[in-house]
Amino acid sequence: MTEHEAPEAASDFMTPIDKVLDGIALLCRVITGVSIVVLTVIFGWLVFGRYVLNATPTWVEQAALLLVMVITFLGAAVGVHEHTHLSVAAFRTAAPRWLRMIFVVCSDIGMLVFGLLMLIYGAKLTAFKWGSMIPLIDLPEGLRSLPLTIGGGLIMLFSLAHLVRIVLGRDLRSDTIQ
Repeated sequence: MTEHEAPEAASDFMTPIDKVLDGIALLCRVITGVSIVVLTVIFGWLVFGRYVLNATPTWVEQAALLLVMVITFLGAAVGVHEHTHLSVAAFRTAAPRWLRMIFVVCSDIGMLVFGLLMLIYGAKLTAFKWGSMIPLIDLPEGLRSLPLTIGGGLIMLFSLAHLVRIVLGRDLRSDTIQ
């Protein structure tokens, strides 16, 4: 049982939604994990090529930039889903429960709006840049901003799910109920 599942009725409409969101978060974790491994391997190839073969593979930098975008934005979305993203909880923790709930709701609304803006403007940027190619790896330039778009949509989706759980009284995040 994940942190956001309440031990109540299994017929709750959020249960299948939570399973889908958990599956999406797991897929994002797998993609970011594989991306980190690939990033490590290609940088190993870069070092080997430069110092052993005396022939630097020039495509590594461009591929690394793409992988860093994937790791950053999908990883941030997972952090929102699992409530492990960077936050300053000092005021929330010191506040009384009723005020703490207001802080949590405002934080979730802020994250939802931020994710929506990332989605909208990331999609515009992706569409704008899709026609040009990334030098050395010959992939569409829009791939650089596609993780921004996807990550923004996921941040929005995960934040909305947090808000729905709060409204239903099923939010079990520790900073909400401490």
